[in-house]
Amino acid sequence: MATILVVDDAKFMRLTLGNMLSSGGHEVVGEAENGLLAVEKYRELQPDLVTMDITMPELNGIEAVKKILAEFPQAKVIMCSAMGQQKVVVEAIEAGAKDFIIKPFDEVRVDEAIKRVLG
Repeated sequence: MATILVVDDAKFMRLTLGNMLSSGGHEVVGEAENGLLAVEKYRELQPDLVTMDITMPELNGIEAVKKILAEFPQAKVIMCSAMGQQKVVVEAIEAGAKDFIIKPFDEVRVDEAIKRVLG
């Protein structure tokens, strides 16, 4: 299926999402715990898709998306946010994210978002 970079500052969330993605037939090719590492990992791995947390240290998810898309306009990013962050989700979509999923993750919703973004 798809190669995916999972970006979240919480190891537990990376693990949870990674397991969902793997069981859905995708390959998690890398992980990053902040936006700076996400940009570096994207350059190195150039995955089909990135799942990007919004609130992270060093560089937040929205800034990381802007940096990735500035270098790789074809990049596909799905933002991950907690409930009640609608304003930030809109900002993320405006920054170039293709979709968003809400924490806690629902496996069906995650799979739907990936299918929609990858077309």
